[in-house]
Amino acid sequence: MITMITKSGATNQIPCVGGVVVHEGKLLIVRRANEPGAGRWSIPGGRVEPGETHSQACVREVYEETGVEVMAGRILGSVERPSPSGGTYSIDDFSCVLVGPAQLTAGDDADEARWVTLSELESLPTVDGLLTELKSWYVFDSMV
Repeated sequence: MITMITKSGATNQIPCVGGVVVHEGKLLIVRRANEPGAGRWSIPGGRVEPGETHSQACVREVYEETGVEVMAGRILGSVERPSPSGGTYSIDDFSCVLVGPAQLTAGDDADEARWVTLSELESLPTVDGLLTELKSWYVFDSMV
């Protein structure tokens, strides 16, 4: 597990990333196989590994969970979520561009991967805060 201790030593921060990929008006999402969020839908993502930049981790995580190749762009926003181990996931979510075929193959921490419209996304059980954050980052504007 990768952790960073804050100067106060009060909390463990676990650096993580997410990839926001919109292609032909649809968002790439995965159904989480494991906690946190097992059984619910989210954007692909995970922990930053030693020696990786956040953007490299984003590209790797999207590929591992969906089988698609992307290029990570700018950070859309950052969120914090409690980890089951008592630390805090510190997540940077990147805007990503598809650079290969859109054919999906779920893997790693994902039970399933899908391209969904906004109405489909709104009907699925998603991880806490996902819709609010995507809306605040204007992701839905690119799905019209």
